[in-house]
Amino acid sequence: MTDTSSLRFDDRVAVVTGAGRGLGRAYAQLLAARGAKVVVNDPGGSLAGEGADAVPAQQVVDEITAAGGEAAASTASVATPEGGAAIIGTALDRYGRIDILIHNAGNVRSCSLKEMSHEDFDAVLDVHLRGAFNVVRPAFPVMCGAGYGRIVLTSSIGGLYGNHGVANYAAAKAGVVGLSNVAALEGAADGVTCNVIVPAAVTRMAAGIDTSSYPPMGSDLVAPVVGWLAHESCSVTGEMFIALAGRVARAVVAESPGVYRPSWTVEDVAEHQAVIRNAESPLIFPAVPDGHDQHIRFSFGLAQHANGHGALHG
Repeated sequence: MTDTSSLRFDDRVAVVTGAGRGLGRAYAQLLAARGAKVVVNDPGGSLAGEGADAVPAQQVVDEITAAGGEAAASTASVATPEGGAAIIGTALDRYGRIDILIHNAGNVRSCSLKEMSHEDFDAVLDVHLRGAFNVVRPAFPVMCGAGYGRIVLTSSIGGLYGNHGVANYAAAKAGVVGLSNVAALEGAADGVTCNVIVPAAVTRMAAGIDTSSYPPMGSDLVAPVVGWLAHESCSVTGEMFIALAGRVARAVVAESPGVYRPSWTVEDVAEHQAVIRNAESPLIFPAVPDGHDQHIRFSFGLAQHANGHGALHG
């Protein structure tokens, strides 16, 4: 077996948002235990994102320093551009660089789609999605300029598959995937990777859910996956990783091969829907190096081949 203790983060500087509790705390402690200097960001608000408390972030810093590590607290909020800049600024001012950014901060405002207010929709997007941009935006050019960076953004199974009562959360978490793909594409030439973690653990975010019948779902089953994505030895980028109850897997966006016709009517679509929807032989176009263009080339190739011009290869 590989000696995973050799995967260290000495001389690396990491920023972890939402690190005062739960998963973020586990990420910060793991990185610090393996040599990273960690900015522990958490405004200390409620599960709904209200209020502020400097204690959670400082407690994690104290735990890290007591164990011989190095850390600094940040209580700025990811929900504003100014807060995001302050968070990244803490790393740059204190340690002079940023190598790792893990956006884990989150809030929950559950409500049915029929009744959800615009305020509750925006409040969740502000932390999960706009919050991701608010910290990626100031960190990304610094990483690209340094020729190195590891970014890990957080989605969820709700973002991939939806769930009842969380339209705001699901929309935000789906948006994170798109942001990650662009960061991966634009960072590739400069040694900056960006991946998505889709975690599940019994933390404060599980409040109100009956978890009595769940298998072990501690943060310790997620943190190592994030640690690997944040390590210099991790070369994958633009991908999504599931970490749930001890299962680690890759999630992908896939397409059915589909059907080509030179023209369509509504009736044609209805007639061919079974074949159109048949995903037994899925097509996967990874974001990096050029999933966007691969997708187009595939479709163009079918059209050109059918029209006697030969398939278009890429």
